[in-house]
Amino acid sequence: MNSRPAFSELFFSKTKCFLEIFLPRQEQRSPETVKAYRISLAVFYSYVTDVKKINPMKFRFTDCTYELVLDYSQHLQEEKKMSNSSVNQRLAALKSYLRYAADGDIALVQVWLGVQKVPLLRLQKLQRPILGKNDLKIMLDTPEDSKCGNRDRAILILLFDSAARASELLGITLGDVLLNAEYPSILVHGKGKKERSIIMNPSTANHLRYYMRHYHQPDEPMDTPLFYTTIHGKKGKMSERNIERIVKKYAGIVRKEHPEMPESIYPHMFRRSRASGMYRDGVPLEMISAILGHSSSETTKIYAIPSVEQLREAISKGQTGNEPEKLWEGRTDEMKRMFGLG
Repeated sequence: MNSRPAFSELFFSKTKCFLEIFLPRQEQRSPETVKAYRISLAVFYSYVTDVKKINPMKFRFTDCTYELVLDYSQHLQEEKKMSNSSVNQRLAALKSYLRYAADGDIALVQVWLGVQKVPLLRLQKLQRPILGKNDLKIMLDTPEDSKCGNRDRAILILLFDSAARASELLGITLGDVLLNAEYPSILVHGKGKKERSIIMNPSTANHLRYYMRHYHQPDEPMDTPLFYTTIHGKKGKMSERNIERIVKKYAGIVRKEHPEMPESIYPHMFRRSRASGMYRDGVPLEMISAILGHSSSETTKIYAIPSVEQLREAISKGQTGNEPEKLWEGRTDEMKRMFGLG
């Protein structure tokens, strides 16, 4: 390395702009997301200065090679004992920063492409993931207050509240919806032509009333699908692919601000999350089985297995509370502040 590279050549020369201008203003990332990026880049800064013993005023973008970042990944696993998901978060932040730098300087494209090849770690799938209460609330609040947005919200809410399969949800007709009864309910047509009545909570019933006022006429035939697509002026049953598209659309929007959400969110996850939540809240297995339309409670027992989130919650109760950002408390290094990492 030359002793005096130009400032623009220094790897950390663009971190301050990346964290303080690009992410919050251009990408409109939340303060929590920006904070996570800052922590991740500060961890890499520590690796460069404390582990590799490189002066940050001499560490160029071109010094950030595939081999170095691969060693960094191994360091986080073996020395820092980070989980695979935490390591992946650190690598993702580094790659995002390099992409930002390369967008502004074509000479850095090869550096970014080289680091892009560093593989993320495989995440162990202990159990099938579910959506936590906060995840659900965020997703249900995401659709816009428009005709289409209210339809999508109704679908998401009903998927969860009814714990119906996507195919069952799409099989519901106007004649299956009883909103004016003492206890509003829907009739679900399950596997083997078995029917079950699902009582809706008041909030779900209100959302469904609002949806129906905008999407259905009072005099429509009772066999009209509750959720439909219009082809050549005629209402036909919506496809399961459309339901998957709606779920993935809002999951993708939410994940930008909440990267901790499950990597893949699909319609059946709402059913699993509802069942697991009822089990966690003490609802008898036989009752859950009836709500899900299972012919035997033995089938329902798969929801009695602790989820990934439940296991994490149990483990976190025994942790000391040393959060990653506390590693950086009290550090007053002038260069670190200059790079926006302090």
